[in-house]
Amino acid sequence: MSTIQNFFRLLLVPAFVVLVSAGAGTSIASAQDNAEPAKTEAMDKMKQEMMQKWQEYATPGEGHKVLESMVGNWDYVVTWWETPESEPQKSTGTSEVKWIMGGRFIEQSAKGMAMGQEFEGMGMMGYDNEAKEYTGVWIDNMGTGMMIGSGTYDPATKSLAEKGTFSCPGEGEKAFRGVTTMVSADKHVYEMYVTGKDGKETRMMEIVYTRKK
Repeated sequence: MSTIQNFFRLLLVPAFVVLVSAGAGTSIASAQDNAEPAKTEAMDKMKQEMMQKWQEYATPGEGHKVLESMVGNWDYVVTWWETPESEPQKSTGTSEVKWIMGGRFIEQSAKGMAMGQEFEGMGMMGYDNEAKEYTGVWIDNMGTGMMIGSGTYDPATKSLAEKGTFSCPGEGEKAFRGVTTMVSADKHVYEMYVTGKDGKETRMMEIVYTRKK
């Protein structure tokens, strides 16, 4: 190969590389431009799906209708047992249950007498659309802890069963099982069972709610 041919070859190779690189860059940029709308569309679809799921999660549904029968003003009679063998003690009071947070939760306030002193309590309950269960919390002036439980509703027995824990002085955290039975539109009964250190379950409390007329 002559010197002149080598000279022209050295000139042409870089030019060819530049042209090929430019062409490849154009192709990549074009592919990126074409992919951008598809990527944006996919992200928009994901956002819409997430918003739809969140909307379903936040909207009161069939599970919340169960709680409607507990809404209103009530007189109650509570019976409790200090031990399984002891004579039951009774006291009375009034309770108001109302919807809060746009029909997502019910709030209960109760006033009465307990163990010879004034009693005041407050609770909240709702249905978690995602977890598919009822969750509740209760506080009162008989202690500084919170009773927290969760459970499900059985339409066959018209009862809401829950399990949870509460603090007990001297014994620490204790497990409980609560059952609320919807006897009628004007009456429901709450029963509470506690599991002792021996693992045995005993009935601790019964509350009968009667709607005020």
